[in-house]
Amino acid sequence: MALAKRIIPCLDIKDGQTVKGTNFINLRQAGDPVELGKAYSEQGADELVYLDITASHEGRKTFTSMVQQVAAQISIPFTVGGGINELADVDRLLNAGADKISINSAALRRPELIDEIARHFGSQVCVVAIDAKQTEEGWFCYLNGGRVKTERKLLEWAREVNDRGAGEILFTSMDHDGVKTGFANEALAQLADSLSIPVIASGGAGNMEHFKDAFTLGKSDAALAASVFHFGEIKIPDLKQYLRNEGIEVRL
Repeated sequence: MALAKRIIPCLDIKDGQTVKGTNFINLRQAGDPVELGKAYSEQGADELVYLDITASHEGRKTFTSMVQQVAAQISIPFTVGGGINELADVDRLLNAGADKISINSAALRRPELIDEIARHFGSQVCVVAIDAKQTEEGWFCYLNGGRVKTERKLLEWAREVNDRGAGEILFTSMDHDGVKTGFANEALAQLADSLSIPVIASGGAGNMEHFKDAFTLGKSDAALAASVFHFGEIKIPDLKQYLRNEGIEVRL
């Protein structure tokens, strides 16, 4: 029995509001994160991801209280990320009601953090987000919300993340982010073939067929999107019905 593929709306949070950009810039407002999360939960989303994209000290307080409000309103699992650098941050967000946490820059800077989170809280809690960009030399990973290039190559870093005990990988192709031309299916398929943990596709959803391609060509376990959901271009119940009609196992 194949595991059902998951559809995951992603909410980027800045100053307590949901925002969405293109290629990680040009942000515009998309609504109240708690209300949006509740609506997605009711529409049949499988999970949600909330990312605090400006996780400064003040942002942390705002974000923690928002996580508590979300947990009180929704009935599906949700992941939170942004500014998580140590076990105390994980503890705080899980106590506020999150089901999983997502780390990105902190993991690249100090990979042992993955082992620590997996050991203390269980692998299922630890999602490692990877923002990467393709160059002539291959795919490279980026830090700080896509601002800083590292020398780490996508596949080699993903394998290390897998071996250190992460529960899943959330892979965003920065070139595909917000441009709605489809996911980076070739890179996704390479990741799926190389890893033993689930891969979430992110960056590029523009129509329903793109989701189908992420699952068939990209072999991903879940597909994440933001603007197509936030601005009503794709309705989750319609998307799931379409995928089911295309022979893809989803929870209706």
